[in-house]
Amino acid sequence: MRNTTKLKTLLMKYTVSFDMGDDEQFKLMLLDKQTNQSHLIEGPSYSIVLGKAYSIMLQELKKLPGHRSQSGKLHKDSLRSE
Repeated sequence: MRNTTKLKTLLMKYTVSFDMGDDEQFKLMLLDKQTNQSHLIEGPSYSIVLGKAYSIMLQELKKLPGHRSQSGKLHKDSLRSE
C-alpha cells in the first residue's frame, strides 16, 4: 500500500503530527479524534513511522466490536468518526 493511502486512512481516525528530532529521527504523533488517546512513533524514515502508525491503527480497530466482515476486510464505517 502506498504511503499516501496509509496517511489518508490514518487521517480519517487520527490527527497526525510529524516532527524530526536533533538526532534526525522522525516522530509521528497520533491523536485519536474520538477518544483523545495518543501514540508517539519514532523511526529513521517517514515510511517506517507511517507503517508503524498504520499497524497501530489496525490493532486499535481490531479491538472494536464488528470491525471486520466475514471476508476479513475492514469496513470503511469503522474509520469514520461520528
